[in-house]
Amino acid sequence: MLEQWNDALGYIEDNLDGEIDPHELARITLTSEYHFRRVFSALAGMSLSQYIRSRRMTLATAEILDGLGVLDVAAKYGYSSGDAFSRAFRQMNGMTPSHARRPGAVLRSQQAVSFHLTIEGRSTMRYRIVDLPDIHINGRSTRIPLQYQGPNPAMSEFHQSLPAGTGEELRALADVSDLPEILFVSTGFSPDREDGSLFDYYFAVATTTEHDGWDTLAVPASKWVVFEASAEDNFSAALQQLWADAFSEWFPSNPYQVVPGPEILTVTASNEDWSSGTGELWIPVTRTA
Repeated sequence: MLEQWNDALGYIEDNLDGEIDPHELARITLTSEYHFRRVFSALAGMSLSQYIRSRRMTLATAEILDGLGVLDVAAKYGYSSGDAFSRAFRQMNGMTPSHARRPGAVLRSQQAVSFHLTIEGRSTMRYRIVDLPDIHINGRSTRIPLQYQGPNPAMSEFHQSLPAGTGEELRALADVSDLPEILFVSTGFSPDREDGSLFDYYFAVATTTEHDGWDTLAVPASKWVVFEASAEDNFSAALQQLWADAFSEWFPSNPYQVVPGPEILTVTASNEDWSSGTGELWIPVTRTA
């Protein structure tokens, strides 16, 4: 698996000054394009498109410093005009190409990613495979920016804006035995999952029917992998680590792929400040072998 994924990274490097076909990346890694993008973003901490742009700009910056003209470099790396290239250059480096040529200019570089097997001695991941029938997600929703690192302030603001008693009202509707608790549901991501791109976020419960007066998402019958997490302290960090472990450790070692659909976090028990608790991460999957 690692060899195939590093071959895909090699394909990216070989084509930074040309076309990079996501379908070819999926073919090389024997996965779907959706699975490749999802796992790549989880492992690299950025979307595939963002990584490719940053790698292209890193190579383009080197050519600018070598004295090549802006128009020539822009054309080589696929920019529509010199102005478009200069804007992208400033966004990454904080200065124009002409300023970058001045002595002492401090520039940014995106190093090429590679994947390596690391034996870390973590405890065995607890998981189960669950088949769910058609369900409905009923609750309150908002659209917030995706944030790869650290707490998401927009998510916290949304939780604080919910009227008192919302959780109790929703719990009274829940009638799916496998998902009896409040759900934190993420869906509607952009294909590239760019940092800062918007997605739909639900504070909700799972029900067998749609309920009037609530934001509702219909979820067709699906197969799910369910990961379990618990912590005596820093429960929030344990949940974040659960996401990372799922994509960096479990998926590369098991015959399943991620499929499009909502990703669900449920907290089965916690204290008020979330310093300790137990929870589950639900990800829709399909078996590959």
